[in-house]
Amino acid sequence: MSARGPLSSSVFVAGTDTGIGKTFASCALLHALRAAGLRASGMKPVASGCGRTREGLRNEDALALIEASDPRPDYAICNPYAFEPAIAPHLAADDAGARVDPAVIASAFAQLATRADIVVVEGVGGWMVPLSDTLDAGAIPRALDLPVILVVGLRLGCINHARLSARAILDDGCKLLGWIGNAIDPGMARRADNLATLRRLLPAPCLGALEHGVDPATAARAGMLNDAVAALRSGTG
Repeated sequence: MSARGPLSSSVFVAGTDTGIGKTFASCALLHALRAAGLRASGMKPVASGCGRTREGLRNEDALALIEASDPRPDYAICNPYAFEPAIAPHLAADDAGARVDPAVIASAFAQLATRADIVVVEGVGGWMVPLSDTLDAGAIPRALDLPVILVVGLRLGCINHARLSARAILDDGCKLLGWIGNAIDPGMARRADNLATLRRLLPAPCLGALEHGVDPATAARAGMLNDAVAALRSGTG
């Protein structure tokens, strides 16, 4: 396993699976960074499950990231690849006759980075979700040379999913900055013990634990991601 060099002033937010709260964690992180006095903008490079509007296709996750950002990016820069059906992104891209190009994502990211101290880039699905037959979600942070924060959805099975994801991130040559636990299952048995196990076994520090049933701004105000902010601020110079 290997890791990249010095931390970037931006970060890629990966997840152990789809539906485990990457957007919630990313928005909470944006609020926390802004409260720390940093200009922080969100980005969702690839999104499937977009609704038709007068302005074009719009994705709820991307809109939430924009709402949590300051400065707020234009939609097309935040979400350069927007696909209508809520299906795997490589299938949605095929249906649209499109092909995800990391160079397009890098260009949009560069525009965001000129205006913000930190760009929080949210992934799609899990680390190895395909974007095409030759490209997976992990190619995005590699193309942008970003460290990774892994969001672990706290539910039965999360330890296995988290360990596999962490191993894949490191094996792909990315820096695993740390992980965030997100209490997506309020009835999870022995959550505290599972968190303790994750802290012992994952090869990176826990940067926060998000409670169930709070909104991103409240989570930030409660200091749930203070460690994540401190880790990112150390890379801003």
